[in-house]
Amino acid sequence: MARMTPSTLRSRRTLAALALPLLLTACGDDSEPGAAVPEGADHNAADVRFVTEMIPHHAQALRMVDMAEGRDLTPEAEQLMADIEAAQAPEIEQMSRWLEEWDQPVPDTSDGMGMMGGDGMDMDDMEHMGDMLGAMSEEALAELDGAEGTVFERMWLQMMIEHHEGAIEMSETELDEGEHQGTLDLAASIIESQRAEIDLMESMLER
Repeated sequence: MARMTPSTLRSRRTLAALALPLLLTACGDDSEPGAAVPEGADHNAADVRFVTEMIPHHAQALRMVDMAEGRDLTPEAEQLMADIEAAQAPEIEQMSRWLEEWDQPVPDTSDGMGMMGGDGMDMDDMEHMGDMLGAMSEEALAELDGAEGTVFERMWLQMMIEHHEGAIEMSETELDEGEHQGTLDLAASIIESQRAEIDLMESMLER
């Protein structure tokens, strides 16, 4: 059994989190994401909604990876978690840059972990996460965190499959409704990579 180490999990996540925007670009704006997209822009409301919702969705996946730190895992699970982190942390940064360029609010990660760690989320954030496709509730995450041994790994895989399925559905909606080439490319990449990871996780659970 391989042990997750702080150097493989914490360092890249800390750097990625600190690289995210430090402030909301429009604090207190409760309007629908993309409601104020100007006419003639290279993006539309669907693009804004996709990245606005995918940022905290990815952040929750990284939070689940963080929960594995210090636990005994199979080498295959350890590699999978490292791959998820390596893919999704840079994607959060890219999506945050798009929102800044579009003068749209960026989900707040100003505390360094922010929505990744849960403590930086207010009640509205938590309720929104509960409605997001594939997102885990705080109760489910607490149950996962309390699991031990092989139970943790199996529970983690089951939850991440559901989480990936939600991300794929969000990405399929973006392909149907979006128009910004960057977000369309990202959505296609998420679908391809996360479908492959779902196949891997299902095979791991069958062993």
